[in-house]
Amino acid sequence: MRTNLLLIVGLSTLVACSGGGDKKAELEKLKKDAAELNVKIATLEEELAASDTTRDYKMRMVVVKSVAPEVFKSYIQVQGRVDADENVSLASETGGAVTRINVKVGDEVSVGKILAETDNKIIIQGIAELQNGLDLANIVFQKQKNLWDQKIGTEIQFLTAKNQKESLEKKMATLQEQLDMTRIKSPINGVVDDVDIKLGQVTAPGMPVIRVVNFNNLKIKGEVSEANATKVKAGDEVEIVFPDINDTIHSKINFVSKVINPMTRTFSVQVNLDNKKEYHPNMVAVLRIVSYSSDKALVVPVNLVQKTEQGEYVIVADNGKAKKVNVKSGKVYNGNTEITQGLKEGDKLVIKGFQELNEGENIKF
Repeated sequence: MRTNLLLIVGLSTLVACSGGGDKKAELEKLKKDAAELNVKIATLEEELAASDTTRDYKMRMVVVKSVAPEVFKSYIQVQGRVDADENVSLASETGGAVTRINVKVGDEVSVGKILAETDNKIIIQGIAELQNGLDLANIVFQKQKNLWDQKIGTEIQFLTAKNQKESLEKKMATLQEQLDMTRIKSPINGVVDDVDIKLGQVTAPGMPVIRVVNFNNLKIKGEVSEANATKVKAGDEVEIVFPDINDTIHSKINFVSKVINPMTRTFSVQVNLDNKKEYHPNMVAVLRIVSYSSDKALVVPVNLVQKTEQGEYVIVADNGKAKKVNVKSGKVYNGNTEITQGLKEGDKLVIKGFQELNEGENIKF
């Protein structure tokens, strides 16, 4: 500023002192000389600033981070739920009043255990009456068979006794089946989860009254978009988050469906669970399926990668100056991107103050 002021004063004085000469030509010459002087002054100032290490205010303050390999994973996140293959609601096969309830909620049961019974008095009476006739038919048949074996009596007598016995046996089997239909039995090993009946209550065929669940065969089921059909396969790592119980486990996918649901455009995945009691059927779960993994990735925040028509670049610190490094980014997840080309281990990446930096600008960190 001071130099420019002196030049202007000098020019004004020369112009004022000029006589009848060509003032315009002289003024143009002085302006040209002044412009050349300004350029030389600016150049000298820049050179002095670059060589003056005591003037920290000329350097831009930044924050850097040393680039180092790390584990990088990208995930496909889907909603899931806990499901039990052996989760059954049981009902009586015949209608009638409940006469016995043999279990309560929380009881462990095995296959075939009778959980409850409905009124079967008439069937039992019928079985008792038929049993008398069947006992007599068995005696008659045995006697006729003994006689027939000795060639005594006629064949028709033997066949009639045999037919009578077999007919009564079939009727007895039918009554036994009807009696069995009045008994609600457990088809699985498990735990009684619900008993929704009371003594004397009338039930109808097919009306669920008792639930039994096997907690040893729980699994997580989720639906994945068909866009990820080529990215998900059995054996992939998966992180399962149970938000309601604040629990997270790591496992592997056990099954991937090959069929796309035409309504939802998704396919099913399943993950087997252990027998922890805190997991319950229909519990909400979040599946984070690992779609990409690298143990030695150079990872930077996405916002540090700047883009131009020529490509992508980041700013690094190199001998106290800002330096643009052309890079190529790969997978992106959760605000971070893997750098596949350009950076190397140990580079000083500028992570704060990079927005206004220019190539070669002095920086301090």
